[in-house]
Amino acid sequence: MDQKIKINIEENRTSLLDTILGPNDLKSLSMPQLKQLAEEVRKLIIETVSKNGGHLAPNLGVVELTIALHYVFKSPEDKIIWDVGHQSYTHKILTGRKDQFPTLRTFGGLSGFPKRQESPHDIFDTGHSGNSISVGLGIAAAKELKKEPSKIIAVIGDGSMTAGEAFEGLNQAGHLNKDLIVVLNDNEMSISPNVGALSSFLSKRLTGKGFVQFKREMESFFKSIPGIGENLVQWAKKSEDSFTGFFTPGMLFAALHFDYVGPVRGHRVEDLIATFENIRHIQAPVLVHVLTTKGMGYLPAEKNPSYFHGVGPFDLEADDPSLKKPSEFPTYTEVFGKTMVALAEKHPGVVAITAAMPEGTGLNLFAQRFPQRFYDVGIAEQHAVTFAAGLALEGLKPVVAIYSTFIQRAYDQILLDVCLPNIPVIFALDRAGIVGEDGPTHQGLFDLSFLRALPNLVIMAPKDEGELRAMLFSAMTYNRPVVIRYPRGVGIGVTISEEVQMISLGKWEIVKEGEDLVILAIGNTVYPAMEAAERLALQGRSAMVVNARFLKPMDEGLLTEISQKFSVIITVEENMTQGGLGSGVMEKLHQFQTQGIRVRSIGIPDSFVEQGPSKKIRNLYGLDAEGIYKVMTEELHGCEKS
Repeated sequence: MDQKIKINIEENRTSLLDTILGPNDLKSLSMPQLKQLAEEVRKLIIETVSKNGGHLAPNLGVVELTIALHYVFKSPEDKIIWDVGHQSYTHKILTGRKDQFPTLRTFGGLSGFPKRQESPHDIFDTGHSGNSISVGLGIAAAKELKKEPSKIIAVIGDGSMTAGEAFEGLNQAGHLNKDLIVVLNDNEMSISPNVGALSSFLSKRLTGKGFVQFKREMESFFKSIPGIGENLVQWAKKSEDSFTGFFTPGMLFAALHFDYVGPVRGHRVEDLIATFENIRHIQAPVLVHVLTTKGMGYLPAEKNPSYFHGVGPFDLEADDPSLKKPSEFPTYTEVFGKTMVALAEKHPGVVAITAAMPEGTGLNLFAQRFPQRFYDVGIAEQHAVTFAAGLALEGLKPVVAIYSTFIQRAYDQILLDVCLPNIPVIFALDRAGIVGEDGPTHQGLFDLSFLRALPNLVIMAPKDEGELRAMLFSAMTYNRPVVIRYPRGVGIGVTISEEVQMISLGKWEIVKEGEDLVILAIGNTVYPAMEAAERLALQGRSAMVVNARFLKPMDEGLLTEISQKFSVIITVEENMTQGGLGSGVMEKLHQFQTQGIRVRSIGIPDSFVEQGPSKKIRNLYGLDAEGIYKVMTEELHGCEKS
């Protein structure tokens, strides 16, 4: 393991981590001890994530940064807000949760993201990117109104800086001139060592307390000179900006009225502490630019940070844990990626768009094969949707691949820029339904509900990976906006034919005949429904199972036939029950003025779903074969009693 993890904690060395019960305990440590602590924290993170899975590379990149922040500032009186939050593991360990850390991302254990109910040190429940500056500015403004002195620090990654909200927050923070520190964790920008060292030197000197006081006094002196004072102040500011801007990338932030500091080397805890100590006294917007390495301290993660960004359990002893044995069946993501390549080979107009997730969505294959037809727009889902609309207006066939939980960020654009003008953009929503250990911010349980209300939009979900392929090919022929939502993980293992059977728009599929009741299932709930029906058959009863693959438009013809034949309809969906398939079926039956039919909806009730193994969560909410069978027997028993 020592060859793969760049840490070497001697067996006879006293564990510093065991002495850290909270952030205040850091302040008595010497610099060598802080460096030893960083090694111990890094080791705990690597060992825990190798067992539980999690966001490894982002967290290894901010160990020293987190130690420095807690060393200089006083949490929770000073507020540290983690953008996205997938880099908060060191923060959790240092704020009294070390003993709980082995429960990370387990059912009932620590969340993989900041969570206020866990600790007063977690200031905001996070999970999506770009909002930390806005939250921090709101807290800073409130603290000023309440006359409560406090430092507010928003830690945001360079990827999150592509989100529009981040710049909206920066713009207002600079305009209001609030006491806010933004720490830009930059693990992508390449700056030569000499320039970086000079920039660090300049930043320390130009933000020192004495120099800042000198600047303030000189500004007051210039302003006091009648007639030319304001012009002298503006000339001095432009001169300083030009000088520092020549050596640093800080001109953009200076234009937003932030004092720019950096770049600072993000794995030298002494440099970080010195920088934060220097800027504590500045009561104005400050941006500290920190250069870090994703995966720092674990060589496989440093070499392949994309794979180890979010990773499942892995073998620490393996030479390269990213080289896992291939699964028996392909994942939905893999099938989507390969199908996109096949589509692009047949249709020259097919283009692919993703929001900073080429590997996560499976579009890395497409990018390699058709680089000129692939667009990664960064963490900018709103832009991705409207950009796709522009491409489609010119006759291209754009496919926008985004996780279900992230498409929420572009709702307005889907509504007004795609559905209202009825532009044929295809949305591929990966990770729809239960996603497991990432918890409530990442569960894809709302898309059916919030998208069903939009006119002109086709919404469908495949029962297996073969049907996903067929839906992608079919969507190209519908000439209208289409959403295809599919789950995380491996498929059923069906044989995928090169020849594609096209799916008629809005047509459901009867996958099992039955007489006593009917199950309308959508997406990956179809196979559990079939299994439950087979179990019911052993009791001498039979259930029809329908693959209700189109949420919109619904198959009104088949639904009418079902309403005339059955008195009990059970709907099953990995989505919230309000607004989804069950709600849609009941609305249609009401529209048909159907009487005497009982509809029972199985789905997620009006609550957020916490983290845990997907299988356990499905069982908890009755979304597996056992849960569906239980509801069927309850309904049949109720019919017999009545």
